[in-house]
Amino acid sequence: MNKFFNYIKKFWKFLKEDTWQSWIVSLILAFVLIKFVLFPFLSFIFATPLPLVVVESCSMYHQDNFESWWDRNGVWYEQHGIDKGEFMNSKFKNGLNKGDIVLVSGRGSYEKGDILIFNSQYRYPLIHRIVRVDPYDTKGDNNFAQLQGELDIQTDQFVGKAIGRVPGLGWIKLIFFEAARP
Repeated sequence: MNKFFNYIKKFWKFLKEDTWQSWIVSLILAFVLIKFVLFPFLSFIFATPLPLVVVESCSMYHQDNFESWWDRNGVWYEQHGIDKGEFMNSKFKNGLNKGDIVLVSGRGSYEKGDILIFNSQYRYPLIHRIVRVDPYDTKGDNNFAQLQGELDIQTDQFVGKAIGRVPGLGWIKLIFFEAARP
């Protein structure tokens, strides 16, 4: 047992060195811990296969304050039975920005105004606001109209709903993948 702790101490000392080898091993170790420890733990706690997602588009973006945004977009919501007061009481009334990391929960009910993360006909899950519950329809706050994949969403498509966000931290991921997007 003493040998084991000596190896751990040597390994820890190696990680603290300022060399390219220790830097690479640290990156690999961080990747392994995040992928095989943190994400499974969060998936279990929040009852969803994707407990953290990065907003990759501007479909939920509000470019200015709520009042200005509502002046430009409120007509669509009012025509679909969502008034300004109801929208203001919804979580994330000011939308989401590209690069935000969203904390997702698969627990609880899904109500009008919630931000739903769901699998669709597109390559990646969509992150849009629920605008109707029976059947479930969504719309991106910054989209002119609804996408075809946002109508009549089945509950088996649900990944979860947004319960929190970390602004901008997702750009760490997007920097590496944004250039490769079509």
